[in-house]
Amino acid sequence: MPKTVHAAAAALLLAALAGCDTNPWAKPEPPVQMLVSQPAYPMNGSMVTPTGITVYTFDKDTAGAGTSACNGPCAQNWPPLAAPADAMPRGNFTVVKREDGSQQWAYKGWPLYTYAKDARTGDRAGDGFNKVWHVVKP
Repeated sequence: MPKTVHAAAAALLLAALAGCDTNPWAKPEPPVQMLVSQPAYPMNGSMVTPTGITVYTFDKDTAGAGTSACNGPCAQNWPPLAAPADAMPRGNFTVVKREDGSQQWAYKGWPLYTYAKDARTGDRAGDGFNKVWHVVKP
């Protein structure tokens, strides 16, 4: 091919990409609605948040009670899996009201928590903690 054809093709490609803010060959990120379509997902035999952090239950909670027994300092170490004010039950996920008036997700009636010391996807440092905290299994 003549050099002018290559140059014209390159110019067309550059013109087409001029309005793009991202690398056209980069792997696309999943759409936000996909990440928030449910509060937790199965991964490697346990439930995790949409960002991959392990989810736990607390033996001092009562399944189906609609409340959480982990408040104050407990909730600092075991952050509740927060539900937005307009959250609606979906499948096995329901919403419980917390002592402070906020809302928290529950799975099969059990309020859900993460563990402050789980920093990365796959961490399960809280499993079996004080024999009352357990990884949620799908």
